[in-house]
Amino acid sequence: MITLLAAAQPVGDPLFDSGVGSLTDPSVLLVLLLKVVVTFVVLVVAVLFMVWFERKVISDMQNRIGPDRAGGKFGTLQSLADGIKLFFKEDLLPERADKRLFRLAPYLALVPAFLAFSIVPLGGVIDVFGHRTRLQLADPPVGILWLLLMSSVSVYGIMLAGWSSGSKYPLLGSVRASAQMVSYEAALSLSIATVVLATGALETSAIVAAQAEPFSDRWTWIPSWNILKLAFVPFLVFVIAATAEINRPPFDLVEAESELVGGFHTEYSGIRFAMFFLAEFMNTVTMSAIIVTLFLGGGDGPTFGVLPAWLASLVWFIVKLGAFLYAYVWVRGTLPRLRYDQLMDLGWKVLIPVSLAWLLVVAAFRLEVSYGLFTLAAMLVAGALLYASMQVGRFQGQDADDGDAYGGVTSVNHQSDAQPEEEEAPV
Repeated sequence: MITLLAAAQPVGDPLFDSGVGSLTDPSVLLVLLLKVVVTFVVLVVAVLFMVWFERKVISDMQNRIGPDRAGGKFGTLQSLADGIKLFFKEDLLPERADKRLFRLAPYLALVPAFLAFSIVPLGGVIDVFGHRTRLQLADPPVGILWLLLMSSVSVYGIMLAGWSSGSKYPLLGSVRASAQMVSYEAALSLSIATVVLATGALETSAIVAAQAEPFSDRWTWIPSWNILKLAFVPFLVFVIAATAEINRPPFDLVEAESELVGGFHTEYSGIRFAMFFLAEFMNTVTMSAIIVTLFLGGGDGPTFGVLPAWLASLVWFIVKLGAFLYAYVWVRGTLPRLRYDQLMDLGWKVLIPVSLAWLLVVAAFRLEVSYGLFTLAAMLVAGALLYASMQVGRFQGQDADDGDAYGGVTSVNHQSDAQPEEEEAPV
């Protein structure tokens, strides 16, 4: 028998049904501390697995062996070995660096990645020490705003890392990285606003619960996930913007070695250097989990009448998360790195206008279908006119540049093609 996970699961954490006063109970504090420790351990293990998984998958794509020494034939302990090596390497401090900010920057990049993952609902409700609680560290009423806050704070870590190094290359890399992250955060926020508008909730558990209902009374076998309800557009915008936000290929202009040596972390070494890459892979896991939560129903899926509801939701969440992590690795091994002007053009000229227009279309459809159709037609016409005007301006600019660059050469060629005048013979 195939059954869907019920949408009637309680929103919010039942552990705090009694309010803040429940924190006076030592057993509640013990459950909360256990959730913090388990979440941190799970996330760190997921990051270690992601490092090994990415190296192994890319090696298979490139017909190489990959890690095969540490941990046996498949090199499963290679990530742990790399972490131990970096932990015992010398920690260098540049002479001209701002020592306090130089030491603080790696933590500003790493901690927000963990705090953003804390609002991800991994599954349903379970019993721990006689208390019912969700498989989720925290479920604040403003969970989505917390995600955007942590995404903004991580920019400071990268900016301060480059500025405090006392070197030009890290400074240029941090400025470029900050501009990239701020630019794509606008498109990211607009796509999240579309999800909030469609579900009417800021809590991540409520967003997941809203996607657990059937798509319609007639098509009960189709899930009501936001990727389908919002017609794929906010999903695609979010995936592209999140990839650029966490500096994953093909948007890894932050670490363009051919231009900036290593980017903002050029002067870092040892464990501080490892913290930046730990934050990058932790952000990859966190953003994949956020995508699953916002657009793919979280842990929603059929139970097949075998597994309990909380375990089935956890299994489905892991399956969806693994699919996105593989997609990130696939993109890294396939697409070349973009130029910086292409990166900025995609963010400001494509993603932000598309996400804003689709937000207006979704808002109009929620008012009335006729309003939605009219708004959609108006946005398509406006988009076509805007694209045509941009193309005309681009071609005119190219013609002007060609005239300035080759005008002299053209006149010389015309003079060379003309017939030379006959010189008079000397007397």
